[in-house]
Formats: sequence, C-alpha cells, structure tokens
Amino acid sequence: MNHPFLTSTLLLVALATGTLTAHAQPAPPADTTQALEVLRQQHKLPALAVVVVKDGKICERAATGLRKLGDPTPVTINDKFHIGSCTKSMTATLAAMFIEQGKLRWDTRIAEVFPEWKGKMDKQYEAVTVEQLLMHRGGVPRQAPAAAWRRAGEQQGTPTQQRTEFIETVLAHPPEATPGTQMIYSNQGYAIVGAMLEKIAAQPWENLITEKLFKPLHMDSAGFGAPGTTGAVDQPWGHTQDTLPTQIDNPPAISPAGRVHCSLDDLARYAIFHMEGERSGGLLKAESFRKLHTPPADGDYACGWVSGKRDWAGGNAIWHNGSNTYWFVVMWLAPKKDFAVIAATNIAGTEASTACDEAVAAMVRKWAGN
Repeated sequence: MNHPFLTSTLLLVALATGTLTAHAQPAPPADTTQALEVLRQQHKLPALAVVVVKDGKICERAATGLRKLGDPTPVTINDKFHIGSCTKSMTATLAAMFIEQGKLRWDTRIAEVFPEWKGKMDKQYEAVTVEQLLMHRGGVPRQAPAAAWRRAGEQQGTPTQQRTEFIETVLAHPPEATPGTQMIYSNQGYAIVGAMLEKIAAQPWENLITEKLFKPLHMDSAGFGAPGTTGAVDQPWGHTQDTLPTQIDNPPAISPAGRVHCSLDDLARYAIFHMEGERSGGLLKAESFRKLHTPPADGDYACGWVSGKRDWAGGNAIWHNGSNTYWFVVMWLAPKKDFAVIAATNIAGTEASTACDEAVAAMVRKWAGN
C-alpha cells in the first residue's frame, strides 16, 4: 500500500495541457447526478461523487452509487472520502505556518531538527531541507526499505512513535538519488516533514493538522484512516480493484503523506482557502500560498501541488490526486477563475481515475468555459 502518485489519464492530460475545450468535447451535462451515474456504471464503480466551487462558493455537488458493494446503502453528498495524497498539500501548508511563525525555515535541514541522529542517518540526508522534501527533491526513495515498511504495518506505539521509528530507518539507508538532483515522488519524504513538525511542536501531527488547519477552516468531517465505524456501513468503504470492500488503510507512519478523510464539501472549503489565499492571504500570507503553489524552474511539482498554466483556467492551475489503492480522489484548482472541481470514488485503479477525470472534464465544460 506504499502507493506512488497516480499519473493522469488521457482526459486529465487534456485538462493539463489545455487542449480540452467546450467544442472538442460533448456538451456539458444538464443533470450532473445522471451524468455521474452513467460514468459510474460505465466504469463499474461502487460510487462516484463530485463537488464544484465557483466564486468562493460551492455551486454544485452530486453523488451516486453505493457506500459498499453488496450492501444497499446509497452514498450521499455528505459522505466522507479518503483523499490519499491530497493530504500532502495539507502537510506543506502546516509547514508554511511553522515557517511564518519562525519555528522553521524553508531551508531548515533534517539534521538541525534531529541532531541526535547524526552518525546514524546517511550523511547525504543531513543537509536535506524542508523545501526539498516538500518538492520531492530530497533524494528520499519512492519505496520505503522493506524492513521499515514491515515494521510500520505492525502499528506498535503512538502514531508519533511509529513515524519516528519509520523515518529513522529510512534515513539510515542511502538516498535513491543525490539530494537536490531529481524529483522522486516519495511518501517517506512527507513523513519526514511531519516528524520534523512533531519534534518542533512536541505534539502529534494529527493534533497539529486538526488544530491549525481543520478547525479554523471548519472542516468538521476531517479525520484519519478509513472513514466510518469498523464493520458498519455508516460511511463509504474502500474497495480493492477486484471490487472487494475493505476498511484497510496505510499505516500512521505515513499519515502526513496521505491518510486524511473528509467530506467533499470540506475538501472544497480547503480548495477555497488555497485559491483565496493567493489573493488575500488568510491563515497564511499571500506570499506563502504562492510559494506553496510555485514549482522549481525545471519541474511542475510545487509543495504538495502539481502546477502549471492552463488555458481553461485563465492562467495557472494547481492539482493533485490521491489513492491508498482503495479510493481515488482528484482536485483541480484554477485560482484566476476562482474555480475548483473535485471528483472522488471509493475504489482505485484505471477505471476509477478515468471516471474521475471524465467527471472533472464535464464540470470544467459546464462551469469554467474557455
């Protein structure tokens, strides 16, 4: 379940390259729920949901399908979805808060926060910075060492203890590449940032993200791990690619990389926060939001966001998707148009990502125009 960032399908590439236009694609759906149901059945998904933001408000929401295959309980627009790696931008946002408060710097090195690990961590990691970790430029491997991942799966101790033990093992191994030389998408890198924040604040990452981000934004549905009560169908279940329902999730060791769940309305509030932040700030200064959204000159991955100019977005767009291999969510934000669309399903794989991409494309045609 140490799942890498999922690449976009052809429809999402059309969004990314700006080649998608209202004339090149079918007319936007008059009834979004009906359109989602067609996609859901076509791609054989348990459920499919979408929420759209325009001018700082939710302008459309729809959901169709079942919370769990084999159970008749329908999904609702208020249900919680596991957002996977969309969590990463939240951890980056939390790091930016620490930076504005003077508790951290973009160039703070791992060894500054964990001096006790000098001589234990590979020497190349000592000078790796927060910014490099957030942009996946720290040389941290795409896949965790087998022993570290196996131990993380045992989930012994508090989440903070699990993360500390996990990243100590990761850092003891050589980097996958010389730090700073290439982009390597890594859940482990974000786990390191989360552990750094925990060490500085002497609080668990889960408490920090809740108090400093979820509560101020009134993301009251946000939590960690699979949503709902174990064994109950009070929230959607995830599904394996062969459609078996499950409530399994990644271990807490990598929570800062991808273990949050929330309603799509709450995720839309988070999108609004980032879009408005570029203009007027908020919990962060506008310059901090722009820093989070701006990739290095030789790439398109910023701090928890993929970023680039798109015609339909009227300028720069930022996006990310996420999956723990049992769910799939994708977010697209167009700050210049004050427009965002989020699509989600409770299964992963090619059909899931394609269906979400098609739902996003339909909402872009319907609400964003050219």
